[in-house]
Amino acid sequence: MTGLKWLERHIEELIACSALVVIAVSVFSQVMARYVFEIALHWTEEVASVSMAWAVYMGASLCVRERFHIRILVAVKSLPERFGRIVIFVADIAWAFFCLFMLRVTWEYLGVMWKFPTISPSLGINQFYPQTILFIGYSMMLIRLMQTYVQWYRDGRQGLPGMLDEEWEETTGDREHQV
Repeated sequence: MTGLKWLERHIEELIACSALVVIAVSVFSQVMARYVFEIALHWTEEVASVSMAWAVYMGASLCVRERFHIRILVAVKSLPERFGRIVIFVADIAWAFFCLFMLRVTWEYLGVMWKFPTISPSLGINQFYPQTILFIGYSMMLIRLMQTYVQWYRDGRQGLPGMLDEEWEETTGDREHQV
């Protein structure tokens, strides 16, 4: 069970880091082939671009899980805690609705891609498969957002959702004036 728990906690990191390794190997292979062996590898650009899309969407999901998305936290923390919660809650509801909207759009897009297959020029694979990252990415972001609120509720609804008070003190403490 601990293996599954580890995988649930680190799946985005595993996929994103693997995609970054694939990008590095692809680009390095192309550079070596072109400048050392004077040949061109046609598959490297496609592999690198697909891997980049997977790294970006898994990274976005990771940011939702770790609450690293851009927020003006200083402004929110300067508000009374109850009003700050409302602001964060409204922003997260808007994000959830955006994810739901994008899930609907990507579902329709993937339906078209399934009905009218497009084969990639270099790899010769159906473009439907690499494009599934759109649906997977927005699904993971929505799941991670819901997990944040479930955990916040279980922890007694203290502070802002997904943000520990210790984290706030570490990131905003005035270190210049500490003795």
